[in-house]
Amino acid sequence: MMRERTELAGVAAAASGRGGERLGEALDRHTVPGSLYRQEYGTVRCVACGHRCLLAPGRRGVCKVRFHAGDGLRVPFGYVAGVACDPVEKKPFFHGLPGSTALTFGMLGCDFHCGYCQNWITSQSLRDELASTTFKPVTPEQLVAAARRADARWVVSSYNEPLITAEWAEAVFAAARPAGFHCAFVSNGNATPEALDFLQPWLTAYKVDLKGFNDRRYRSLGGTLAHVRETIRQLRARGIWLEVVTLLVPGFNDDEAELRDLTQFLAGVDRNIPWHVTAFHPDYRMTDPHATTARDLARAAEIGTAAGLHFVYAGNLPGRVDGWEDTRCPGCGTTLIRRQGFRVLENRLGCTGACPACGQMVPGVWAAPVTPANPGLSRAAAEGTGSGERVSS
Repeated sequence: MMRERTELAGVAAAASGRGGERLGEALDRHTVPGSLYRQEYGTVRCVACGHRCLLAPGRRGVCKVRFHAGDGLRVPFGYVAGVACDPVEKKPFFHGLPGSTALTFGMLGCDFHCGYCQNWITSQSLRDELASTTFKPVTPEQLVAAARRADARWVVSSYNEPLITAEWAEAVFAAARPAGFHCAFVSNGNATPEALDFLQPWLTAYKVDLKGFNDRRYRSLGGTLAHVRETIRQLRARGIWLEVVTLLVPGFNDDEAELRDLTQFLAGVDRNIPWHVTAFHPDYRMTDPHATTARDLARAAEIGTAAGLHFVYAGNLPGRVDGWEDTRCPGCGTTLIRRQGFRVLENRLGCTGACPACGQMVPGVWAAPVTPANPGLSRAAAEGTGSGERVSS
């Protein structure tokens, strides 16, 4: 891992505006005409996220990084504020080439303003003067080359909210997918059908943060529950591999009835959606709640299992959650993948995703994508779940 981080240093080296230039002004120089908008009587309607901001000339969206200039929308392009190679389990994707490496890149800005954000240095950099950060100009080809040097299997857009920088992610993915990489989003799920249409040709997987199941609290974070629920339905309907994460915040979203409603909703969409319940630690502007305990996670995981979900995981407390880090066959109960934290200790699933004990197919992404770089793979093996389902169109 030290070697990988050293090789990535040339891409992620700190750089910001020149001299005393303000961050926003510097970022505006790294924009291009956008794709995810439409004209409306002298204004533009951005359709990258669920806010669907209507922007008069010179106005910015809720995200602060997309703005109306000239006769169109300018959007972020050609830089990274963070890039690293990590286990794909850290995203977390537990059903996506277990034990493989993901090159993850991110920009700046977000359409939410969560008080407990764990990436607030990048996501809130244009709202909070304490979130000072840097960025580095880069090309998609440089990111793909870095992924290749690090022997990564994934290229993932994360750290800030990738929906608001979707045009940049699409450009990176368009270079990465033909080179033999799976591509994925790590997102708050405040998507639109237009954004999903735009990204679908390149995406293998999408992680949604389902931050609770109470609309009033969702609105306090800057979003709406209805939009995120619809994104989850849309992703499943489109065949993009989906995993869902809920950061369990004591006193905010850990009510038993709320967790039951949340997990019953997911099970109603598809019982095979992996649900990760992860541990909160006091951060950013939410420092009053106590840190989530292993008992808290186990209680939530039990609720998810009782709701009918086949794959429930507890995270962020390695080795302390009594087997809730492992993948088990929903048919016979055999432990198929053993984990501790982000490390895969044992993997009994092959590239077909079949349980070796009973033969039941476990849904997920178990093989590399079909590309010119991987001509020998069948499309079903690369994009199927092993059960005849497809994870992308």
